[in-house]
Amino acid sequence: HQACSPLIQTARWYARPVRKRRKEIPSHLDDLPPTMLKKGYADVPMVNSVDDVVKRLLSLEMASQKEKMKIKTQQLVEKVRRSPNDNGSFEVQVAMLTAKIRTYEEHLQKHPKDKSNRRHMLMDIDYRKKLLGYLRRVRYDIFENTCKQLNIQYSLRPAYFRRVTKRWLVKKAFCQRVFQEVQKLKAPERLKQRQEWRARARA
Repeated sequence: HQACSPLIQTARWYARPVRKRRKEIPSHLDDLPPTMLKKGYADVPMVNSVDDVVKRLLSLEMASQKEKMKIKTQQLVEKVRRSPNDNGSFEVQVAMLTAKIRTYEEHLQKHPKDKSNRRHMLMDIDYRKKLLGYLRRVRYDIFENTCKQLNIQYSLRPAYFRRVTKRWLVKKAFCQRVFQEVQKLKAPERLKQRQEWRARARA
């Protein structure tokens, strides 16, 4: 194997394809200030007296994605919860699902071929839609406030529509005819069962 000359090596580097820079996708966690303390440290009384370096380590500037998600989920829950002890109402579940769904959406924009997370996101969207549909039927005021506070656009399910074709009409007529023939064949047996039941009732 012979070493390449500097001229050939330079030409190879010059001929390399230019990689396109990925556009920075805005995150729903961008509104969290980096100076905010992590969850659990804000209530500690000694935090205000510690060094700036320690306070920086305990802030969101050094926090992971998971720790930021906890604070974001808590903020969404605080917008819709009925009382300070409310941790399981429908609107609280909708808020928690909303935080997860927005994280999935951002992840899929960067990794569109991740089928596993796409499936989980669709499952969460479907479950959130069921919860919102229940709130819409039972407590419309809470449903409206939840959608407004969480910035959710709820769309009604489309009415069932099927294009009527000649083939579908023939198939439907055939199925009805088969059903009627089966009912005729079962009629004597049903009549016999009814007579037996009446005889037992009289006895």
